[in-house]
Amino acid sequence: MKKLLFQLDTDIHPAVFDTVVAYDGGADHVIGHGSVTPENVTPLVEGAIFTRAPKEKQFTAIFIGGSNMAAGQELFKAVQKNFFADFRVSVMLDSNGSNTTAAAGVAKLITSSAIKGKKAVILAGTGPVGQRAAVMMAKEGVSEVVVVSRKMSRAKAACEDMKNSFNVELVPAEATNCDTNGKLIEDAQIVFASGAAGIELIKPEHWENNSNIELLADANATPPLGIGGTDMMDKGNERHGKIVWGAIGFGTLKLAVHKACIQKLFESNDQLLDAEEIFDIAKSMA
Repeated sequence: MKKLLFQLDTDIHPAVFDTVVAYDGGADHVIGHGSVTPENVTPLVEGAIFTRAPKEKQFTAIFIGGSNMAAGQELFKAVQKNFFADFRVSVMLDSNGSNTTAAAGVAKLITSSAIKGKKAVILAGTGPVGQRAAVMMAKEGVSEVVVVSRKMSRAKAACEDMKNSFNVELVPAEATNCDTNGKLIEDAQIVFASGAAGIELIKPEHWENNSNIELLADANATPPLGIGGTDMMDKGNERHGKIVWGAIGFGTLKLAVHKACIQKLFESNDQLLDAEEIFDIAKSMA
């Protein structure tokens, strides 16, 4: 029985990156659909759930991608509304690579040092990677997770959304430049930068001599990096007494997690892989 993966993308064109990883993860055929919305997804889901016998449904699965995580979340919910009884297939949500990227980054931090009971600051944290990383840290027992945005309204909205979706308490904060970001990390033990490519969020002087900071991770692989004074290739390197992970440093795990999730989709027809499930897989592989 061929393993069919339907790649439902909220953007016009299904992401080539996700298609390649899907094949590398074991799918026999990847069928991409672009501009998919909650309003037009039902016929696609019905085609997936009504065609194969019950014991063969595990060989059909759905991957939800696209550049917009909010849109991906709504599509993820809409797909599930069409399921009933055993008429269902496994579904994975990884819009903009946010779940797999955040899972890999946080999993590597956990392998480097205990994070329970510590304070974490997620710089540029209202993007999809930042929000997911915040959820994962909160679930791991980090005592305070601060989600930073250039606008307090966005930070509050992101924290509220994550509370509604994952039942976690996050702290919103506003910072408009490197110096204000630097102030927010003064009493933190963990710093996770998840800003846009090529945007520096803190400079070396904001963290190098801060004795509170123990762990840093930066999801940006395009210079200048989010955390000045680090390297995208850092793999748990020690810099100024802190352990540092760069985007390429934990990127190998991100790809491995993505492939492992694709493989897992075809193990049964009732799996829903979102932040928590993908994070569990990342921790088992880190």
